[in-house]
Amino acid sequence: MTQDILFSELAAQQGAIGQIVLNRPQALNALSTSMCQTIREQLQQWQTDAHVKAVLIRGKGERAFCAGGDIRVLYQQGRENIAAAKTFFQQEYQMNAALFHFNKPYIALLDGITMGGGAGISIHGSHRVATERLVFAMPEVGIGFFPDIGAGHFLTRCPHRMGYYLGLTGDRISASDAKALGLVTHIISSQQQEDLIKTLLTTPFDAHDFEFISGLIDSFSVAMEAPKLAPYTALIEKCFSVASVEEAIARLTADASTWSLSIVKTLQTRSPTSLKVTWEQLKRAAHQTFDATMQMELNIAYQFLNTHDFFEGVRAAVIDKDQTPHWQPSQLAAVTPTIIDAFFTTKELPKRGD
Repeated sequence: MTQDILFSELAAQQGAIGQIVLNRPQALNALSTSMCQTIREQLQQWQTDAHVKAVLIRGKGERAFCAGGDIRVLYQQGRENIAAAKTFFQQEYQMNAALFHFNKPYIALLDGITMGGGAGISIHGSHRVATERLVFAMPEVGIGFFPDIGAGHFLTRCPHRMGYYLGLTGDRISASDAKALGLVTHIISSQQQEDLIKTLLTTPFDAHDFEFISGLIDSFSVAMEAPKLAPYTALIEKCFSVASVEEAIARLTADASTWSLSIVKTLQTRSPTSLKVTWEQLKRAAHQTFDATMQMELNIAYQFLNTHDFFEGVRAAVIDKDQTPHWQPSQLAAVTPTIIDAFFTTKELPKRGD
């Protein structure tokens, strides 16, 4: 049986570099419960191992670094064994927290699709190295969920309210946009990944030489096209610097440009509940510590397991693939403050009733 994760310690000029290879290319390296637990345990071991100077993570194959959590399995678990679905989120979030607090250089090679949980296993680390093949997104609102895994922390730190835009639309962006927003730290050619690794292994550095490693990676940096969102920066900031999703849509509609109306159309396809919960999540996360945001988001994730929209969204996207989810409620106006508040105040995990 093929291992879903491959761990190794690569001999370096000084000590070793721990390597993690996500080894599910046929599933776009999607994360399972056991993968999250194993990665966390390995990070904790390497953190206290003086021989290991840094950690490198990459995905097997050329299509994806990591497409996120395995939502097909999560869908089945949520319907048959909600405790197992809850365990997945616990393990994933504990892994994300271990990465955020990891005190050694963590170099993520983001070559290809990097979405959802794929962001959680990379963005919280010190060095996020994209290639020209990066496709980054937090697409959860499209499946009746919300941008989780600490997204409240990094989306609210994007300039010009771009994090609100990304979280609410689920838009896919390239390496140049991700770099401009601070989501990745470097861009290199996909053809130079092995050369970069060789350089890291043959150049002496200490476990706390974060800036030195940044300089090494900089030497491989390549120029990219201008960020595609750059022409819309002012409009995005204007339209999303409001108090609610409804106001953002109203401003986009009033702008009446082809681009702004296309964004309105996109938002109208998203789960109304997801949109409103995401707005509240980002509003709160902007003033929270990382750990507080993770606790809030874990609780929100639990509550989504008791909603119609999450299971309907996954059904439409990956089970039946008809791409026609039927959201309940179907309109933003029907998502009341009481409904939203329950995602943030309810602490227990209710049993789903179909």
